[in-house]
Amino acid sequence: MDRFSFDGSSSGEAEGQEQLGALKRPGWSKELWEWVKTVGISFILVAVLHLFVFNLSTVEGHSMEPTLQEKEWLFVNKFVYLIGTPKIGDVVILEDPSAFGKEQELLVKRVVGLPGDRIEISDKHLYRNGELVDEPYIDTEIEDLDMMPLTVEAGSYYVMGDNRHARASKDSRMFGTVPLSAIEGKAQFIVWPYKQIKPL
Repeated sequence: MDRFSFDGSSSGEAEGQEQLGALKRPGWSKELWEWVKTVGISFILVAVLHLFVFNLSTVEGHSMEPTLQEKEWLFVNKFVYLIGTPKIGDVVILEDPSAFGKEQELLVKRVVGLPGDRIEISDKHLYRNGELVDEPYIDTEIEDLDMMPLTVEAGSYYVMGDNRHARASKDSRMFGTVPLSAIEGKAQFIVWPYKQIKPL
């Protein structure tokens, strides 16, 4: 005769259910493997997003004042230039063309000239294709020397810092035009400090 437990099931039945439950429980090694897979997939996903889709960059220096201030964080869209090209006024993150084999430094500048554009600095103002460029983002005239007309090569861009005080920005006036391959992405938002959050 079977013995019955207090819940009304037979002891043989209870033992069978316990054994079945034990068989269904995953071992610690399987749980560890699932955890490793989850972490690995998450890491790869973040790495791919960081490489091709977006990045966060910190502003260093004063070359983009008054638009950007030192230590602000920028959300950088890296995907946008995989499917398109920079436009006039875009604030971009680019590799410093003047690094010459040193540790690669990133710069933040504004696109002011597209392929085929004729860029000139005369009487402290920027001209594009013979027309004065309206620049509401600057707070002073260009204090550096005038520049003879220059035509931007195919596949390249002319960039400048918004800070037009004397010697305040290392940009295309110093290192020339920038190939698209050197432009890493478009800075779309200030994301920190939170009081300064805004689109660019």
